[in-house]
Amino acid sequence: MARTISTVLIFAAAFGFVEAAVVVYLRHLLGIGFTPPHIDRSEILFLTPGVAFLEPQTAVKIIADTQILNIERMREAATLVMLATIGGLAGKKLLDKIAFFFLAFGIWDIFYYIFLKLTIGWPKTFADLDIFFLLPTPWVGPVLVPIAISLVLIIGSLLYLMRKQSRVKINSR
Repeated sequence: MARTISTVLIFAAAFGFVEAAVVVYLRHLLGIGFTPPHIDRSEILFLTPGVAFLEPQTAVKIIADTQILNIERMREAATLVMLATIGGLAGKKLLDKIAFFFLAFGIWDIFYYIFLKLTIGWPKTFADLDIFFLLPTPWVGPVLVPIAISLVLIIGSLLYLMRKQSRVKINSR
């Protein structure tokens, strides 16, 4: 189990770098900054503490070229498929697969921000606003929110996997 956890961690951290590099290139080529564009209250579809879910058409304010926007949405969907695939490969039972997906997602997301900080010096603070996803609609909020959620996913999945591993050792005696 420890080897599988390590493999998932390595994959997710490396994938975090790939994701950060893609986003840096995309934003540079399109001339998009890392601060979301000004959003009017009328463009907020749903507001939760820390995250604003925006009207779908607001995505065009973020990426004006609709072909690139659609490709970016497909890339985000592919990212989720890749993280789910590693979870599916690592786990044997459904709950194990979900735990490994959550572990991979949390590590990937934290390392995404670590690599952005190391490569381009952004975010400056945890309060910096970011565009988290464009699926199914744009989500924006401070960087602290996805990092906090990712930490909960990592801790929860590791506790589940380690508890399961200790039960397996006890039952095999």
